[in-house]
Amino acid sequence: MTYKYDFLIIGSGIAGMSYALKVARAKKGKVCLICKTTLEEANTAFAQGGVASVTNMLVDNFDKHIEDTMVAGDFISDRNAVEQVVRNAPSQIAELVGWGVNFDRKEDGTFDLHREGGHSEFRILHHADDTGAEIQRGLMEAVKSNPDIDIKENHFAVEIITQHHLGARVTRRTPYINCYGAYVLNPETEKVDTYLSKVTVMCTGGCGAVYQTTTNPIIATGDGEAMVYRAKGTVQDMEFVQFHPTALYHPGETHPAYLITEAMRGYGGILRLPNGESFMEKYDERLSLAPRDIVARAIDKEMKIHGLDHVCLDVTHKDPEETKHHFPNIYAKCLSIGIDITREYIPVRPAAHYMCGGIKVDLNGLSSIDRLYALGECSCTGLHGGNRLASNSLIEAVVYADAAARHSLQHVDEYDFNEKVPEWNDAGTLTNEEKVLITQCVKEVGEIMSNYVGIVRSDLRLKRAWDRLDLLYEETENLFKRVKITRELCELRNMINTGYLITRMAIERKESRGLHYTIDYPKHAYTKE
Repeated sequence: MTYKYDFLIIGSGIAGMSYALKVARAKKGKVCLICKTTLEEANTAFAQGGVASVTNMLVDNFDKHIEDTMVAGDFISDRNAVEQVVRNAPSQIAELVGWGVNFDRKEDGTFDLHREGGHSEFRILHHADDTGAEIQRGLMEAVKSNPDIDIKENHFAVEIITQHHLGARVTRRTPYINCYGAYVLNPETEKVDTYLSKVTVMCTGGCGAVYQTTTNPIIATGDGEAMVYRAKGTVQDMEFVQFHPTALYHPGETHPAYLITEAMRGYGGILRLPNGESFMEKYDERLSLAPRDIVARAIDKEMKIHGLDHVCLDVTHKDPEETKHHFPNIYAKCLSIGIDITREYIPVRPAAHYMCGGIKVDLNGLSSIDRLYALGECSCTGLHGGNRLASNSLIEAVVYADAAARHSLQHVDEYDFNEKVPEWNDAGTLTNEEKVLITQCVKEVGEIMSNYVGIVRSDLRLKRAWDRLDLLYEETENLFKRVKITRELCELRNMINTGYLITRMAIERKESRGLHYTIDYPKHAYTKE
């Protein structure tokens, strides 16, 4: 089947849905939202902490938020991108509220603001401790009630379509690569359909599932980055993988591991060893409120020194009723596995959490491939640099969705559908024997990435990861060419591509900077000695 849409959006988190709503209201064509599972299961829904935006102008201002972001990003951030996000944040918060998203407010009607690590002021808007789920709920209702948006749940984008599919030779030096849509797997027919579009928007979220333990859902397999890289688009800063320092340690839950929000440390939580000894004073004067990369490395080191599989977060000294009020979901979750956080320590350990790099885009969200935009976690806007400041990601997604919507609406009339695109060749068969090859390879990717390309790296470990991923790549590409494709096979292929990009960019960065820490180059980039 061939479908035609003026706006084709791949991914349905905060970035994809807010872009869809913005272009749909302009009434300039048909909008389609491709969602690989259901609308509910996006990374957005797992974001607990909140959305960073300057709203209290009496104590806060844009310059403070800009400076906090630059410091957290280890001055790799693009200042133009930082300014765009920070200055446009309040208007986009108003958009979210207009779409029905509820943020907690005080009795006087002003926003109840949290403060998180790296922020100099209280500026985190939240909804209890499940802000992402509330944003996802509000946007889902708005999208579902919009008759101009077609939602294709459980559909999987296999490749974006470029002139390569028309027989042209496309390399990384090709001056103009054009995106004509995407090939999309329909689970009901098990066929790959052709979706032709004037504008395509990649909003596929994160890639935490390439690691053994992640706070991302299992669907976060780096699909967008991998598809764009294979189409010879520019991908950048993939070495900067943010590990959340405090995922709940519960061996049965790894994809996603349950997130213990940073707001809990902002609230006064103290990191301790299981014997009650605090340890952050050895690493940073900000103690448990140091930036995430410092805290994650400290926990990683303490776990290695003492042979532990977790450390602990302690809020037992806080008022129990206040704790339950601020963190009702965390309280209930921990209680479900037998831990009363008002009286007992919470077992925590780092988990892959957020990709600061991704598909390189300009201030309009436009990638190096014409007619292809990338938004949200799969994109690299330059905002995060070497390390993402807490709660900057959700606001980045809506600000760039707005910029991309405005830009694409200005240009969509200049484009036509490319009618020469051939149908997908779906020859091949898949046997049960080959399914076990896929599940085994997925497991291997997780082990390779966690053991060799984790929080602390070395040249030797990175080279070992490179060699093993190379072997898996060859095996998987051979399988891909031989068999009828499935979502599982495509996801494995994307995970290997994404793991390779993280590893290669980590090898190329010969310094310790931001989230990239290597024992072969332990001195920070600014260390003069």
